[in-house]
Amino acid sequence: MPAHLSLHELEWAAIDPARNPFRWDADEAARLRSLVMEWVPPVLSGMDGRWQGEYFCERQAAAIIRERYGRWAGGWDWCYRYGGPIGGWVTGASSVTTPDETADRVVAALLEWREWLEGTGRLFAAMAPPPDASPKDRSWHLERAAVRLVTRALDSGAEGGWYGQAALLIRWFLTSTGMSGAEADRAVKAAIGGRFESWVVPARTLIDSVGEDLAAGLTGHPPHPDHREREALEEFHDRRHGRDRC
Repeated sequence: MPAHLSLHELEWAAIDPARNPFRWDADEAARLRSLVMEWVPPVLSGMDGRWQGEYFCERQAAAIIRERYGRWAGGWDWCYRYGGPIGGWVTGASSVTTPDETADRVVAALLEWREWLEGTGRLFAAMAPPPDASPKDRSWHLERAAVRLVTRALDSGAEGGWYGQAALLIRWFLTSTGMSGAEADRAVKAAIGGRFESWVVPARTLIDSVGEDLAAGLTGHPPHPDHREREALEEFHDRRHGRDRC
């Protein structure tokens, strides 16, 4: 099972870069490359061998990364073709080649994943409702966050199953505000509920509707009637804090 699938079992606290230090320099890069290169088969299995050697190498790389850096690093292989944000790694079948190339791809994918997590953390901090927000104001913050996070998943280049990334982002955002994973799961399921499809870019009205349903379901209040008129304020807020994209 790809390591990234276990991410759906974790709350943001287990993934949050602010809680998971990552010390990286030239020596660490060389060490990781060396560890990965040991598992690259000298002769590739290829299609005739059902890529057994290549997939074995990929599993070993995943185990090395998990043991060396922790659970947060498990998304390093979450390829855009399968709904993730990673462009530097696809699968063992296509990404395992020579020892040097394979090691370079593993390193690049890990750094890409860390960068994506750090950008996600900045977004969460910028969009979190203030602790003293009224239910109506909290509703606006939640609606805005849901819309932006669905858009983030779409902008990541994810293809099939992109909505899985969107749902996970919203789930992580909710748990970052103190909500339990079980409660966040219920809220995301109620708001999205099969309304998104693979390989289909949803209409803006559908994305807005998901955000509104999430906010209303969690607060008992629909977003402010004039919340769409706040778009100029949102854009100013984004420019001020720096808009994170995948």
